[in-house]
Amino acid sequence: MPSAGRIPYWRANQHSMSDRQTHFFQLLALLLAALLLQACGTAPTDKTPGKAPANEPQALTEPEITNLTLPASRYAAQFSAAGEALVQLDWMSASTALASLAEEPLDADDVAYRQYLLARVDYLRGAPQAASARLAELDRPGLHPAIAYRVLNFQRHLLGLRRAYLESAHLGMRIMTIAPTADQPALKRSIWRDLARCSAGDINAARKQATDQTWLGWLDLARIAGEPRDLLAMELPQWQAAHPGHPANAPLPGGLEYLIDPAPAPAQVALVLPLSGRLAPAGKAIRDGYLASYFEARKSGDAPAEIEVIDSDLYGSATEAYYEAVRQGAQMVIGPLSKNSVTELAGQANRPVPTIALNRIDTVTTPGGAALVQMALAPEDEAQQLARLAFGDGARRALILRPAGSWGEKMEISLARQWRELGGSIATSISYTGQDDYSAGVKSGLGIEASEQRRRQVRDMLATNVEFTPRRRADLDAIFMLSRTPDEARAIKPLLAFHYAGALPVYASSSVYGARPDARDKDLDATIIVDLPWLLGSNPPLRALLSEANSDHYTRLNALGADAYLLQSRLGQLRAGPDALISGDTGLLSLNPQLQMERELPAAIFDGDQLRPL
Repeated sequence: MPSAGRIPYWRANQHSMSDRQTHFFQLLALLLAALLLQACGTAPTDKTPGKAPANEPQALTEPEITNLTLPASRYAAQFSAAGEALVQLDWMSASTALASLAEEPLDADDVAYRQYLLARVDYLRGAPQAASARLAELDRPGLHPAIAYRVLNFQRHLLGLRRAYLESAHLGMRIMTIAPTADQPALKRSIWRDLARCSAGDINAARKQATDQTWLGWLDLARIAGEPRDLLAMELPQWQAAHPGHPANAPLPGGLEYLIDPAPAPAQVALVLPLSGRLAPAGKAIRDGYLASYFEARKSGDAPAEIEVIDSDLYGSATEAYYEAVRQGAQMVIGPLSKNSVTELAGQANRPVPTIALNRIDTVTTPGGAALVQMALAPEDEAQQLARLAFGDGARRALILRPAGSWGEKMEISLARQWRELGGSIATSISYTGQDDYSAGVKSGLGIEASEQRRRQVRDMLATNVEFTPRRRADLDAIFMLSRTPDEARAIKPLLAFHYAGALPVYASSSVYGARPDARDKDLDATIIVDLPWLLGSNPPLRALLSEANSDHYTRLNALGADAYLLQSRLGQLRAGPDALISGDTGLLSLNPQLQMERELPAAIFDGDQLRPL
């Protein structure tokens, strides 16, 4: 490659940077468990052999569990009918089947199991609080173990929906004491995910109040997991020695076992990013986030000896830039950024060093060669999480408002698929092309136009004006406002109140938030979103430093760069097992079998013009 095709790169012992970069670097001086519920769809069995248990709805079946045999019942047929209806998310048929037992002489087990199934009916019809109340009444001594197991796990599912993660983890610990051996690993994974969702402040507060030694052990392990990597190799064995019989021990959850004796970090890493072309602002924001994290880690000695920064815009292709990085000695490559570049690199069958690509592609990568991990801030992932969030809040029938075009279409497809899998329904979906469309779209989606048409019909029939207030359609209990920009959302949200939908909860993607406080966001009051931990309080010193050198418009890409640095040192941990988790600035991170990063984002709500964690 000609020398002109390669920019000067930064090394620990070199300083070929612009004045702006020099100034900048001077500034740097817990799965929600929906678990153990496959057997929830089964009815108390009769003594007829070979009766197959019904399966739980998809939203409640991961991970699957070994069935616990329910007590025999003379009403097995009715219970089975109700359970199978719940499998199909048909709560009305289930309710009818259970209502037929209201006057029957049920024994204590039948009464308890019927109440449990009615709690599931409550949940599916959009009344999670009523479901929780029923389950609380059942949580008592003397309950048949198989029924108790289902009750406790469903209670835990509902706690997760309410984002009561500490309570969910604590209940999971209790369930472990009665769970079959085969179910212990799944419970262990889900408890750890709950704890990983909790803030360090919540963990420390719980530690101060804990009296149960097993619970305290879980909390101590969660605290240790948040320590810098260089401390983990020392503190994790100390925890294991202090808790030899603890359920979280042998092996440790979350891939922590790997960190006791990790593989050496790469000695040289190359950032292959666009720094001079159309994507240069994005590439520079990622670079700055990465290097900021690098310098912070270097203070404690936990950093690779050498970093290269290569401008991919100066090369003919992403593959050419990648092999230039390898030629210069890189043992890991961060980048490329564009989807086309990732697709190109994924087609290379003999990549010699692992790559953390900063986008995600839909095609299957070519097998062979070093790992190609895909890490992206994909808005479609947010759409799925919004669906789960709204469903957990009790919404079941929703209106979708989205911009016309491929972005809005992808968001709607992702959200609607997840929404329907959970058991929700879409009343209608409205797309708009521009500001002139907003009011008409909102009126159409809310049924205001139909209401006004009825007014005109009545007026014409009576040949006189009548007093009339338009009404919105009454079958909605949530609105998904998939606006692409803050200005778009600020214009649409007030229209919902103007057209009589101000009381409906509104869920939106992070694209409605401009990444910094803005007085205009008062128009988004009460809107619920999911967004990066970076914007909700994580890593404040690093973000403060970066805000002096970058536009807030790219702050989410700063977070992506910071997590790219985190991932390069924790990639082995994420590949150590299916329960491996890392708390990053872009979310709770895990790695799927396709080597794509999955992010779980925290929820937040606009309180006036301020965004606060929910």
